[in-house]
Amino acid sequence: MNKKLLDVVILAGGLAKRLHPLTKTLPKSLIPVNGEPFIAHQLRLLKNQGIERVVICTGFLGEMIQNYVKKGEAFQLHVTYSHEGEKLLGTAGAIKKALSLLDDKFFVLYGDSYLPCDYSAAQAAFIQSQKKALMTVFCNEGQWDKSNVEFRDGEIFSYEKINFSERMQYIDYGLGIFYKELFFKIPDNIPYDLADLYQAVLAEKQLAAFEIHQRFYEIGSFTGISELEQYFLCNS
Repeated sequence: MNKKLLDVVILAGGLAKRLHPLTKTLPKSLIPVNGEPFIAHQLRLLKNQGIERVVICTGFLGEMIQNYVKKGEAFQLHVTYSHEGEKLLGTAGAIKKALSLLDDKFFVLYGDSYLPCDYSAAQAAFIQSQKKALMTVFCNEGQWDKSNVEFRDGEIFSYEKINFSERMQYIDYGLGIFYKELFFKIPDNIPYDLADLYQAVLAEKQLAAFEIHQRFYEIGSFTGISELEQYFLCNS
C-alpha cells in the first residue's frame, strides 16, 4: 500500500516585480498560462501526484488567490490559507506563521514553480535519510538559472544564493521537505529566508538530497511563462 503523502505548503506571497506591470494588479499565482490561472495547473499536478492537503501562504493580493481556489473543491484537494499580512516575512517566516496548520513534516514549494517530478520518491528518500530536511536538486549546469548547489555522491556540500562557485553544477529544484521543529527557532514576525534555513540545516549535517532528472518550470519571468506554455502544448 502506498504511504499517504505529506501536506504541501505553497509559498505564494511574493511581489513578483520582474513581471510588472502584470503583477501590480494580479498575484503571480493567477497569471494566465494557456488560458488558465497558473495555480490551477499547479494544484492539478499536486492532485495527480497523490497530494490531498495544501496550505497556501499568501501575501500581496492574496485574497484574489483565495477567492479563486476557495477550499480546493474544484481540484479535489483540501486547501487552507495563511495570510502574511502587510509586513513581508520572507519565505521561511511565512511558513513559521503557518505552523498551526501543519503536521510535523511537510513539503514546501514556491508559488511560481511547476515541478513535474515524483513527490512520493522524494518523500521516501527523506524518510529513509532520517534527517531533518531534504532538498531536491537538478543537474542544471547553468542552463535555466545560476547553479547554486555543490552535489556529488548523493550529498550536498555547499548551497548558496549569492556566492556561486564552479563546483556548483546543480541547482535547488524547488521542492523541499522539512520537519516542523526547524521553524520553531525562527523569530516571530521577522523576515527570514528559506535559503538561510537550508544553510543552517546543511551546517548541522541534517540536510538530505534527492536528485531529480526532469527539468523544472517557473513563471517568475516572461521567458519562463513561455517555456511552460510550450511544455503544456507538447504534453497535452
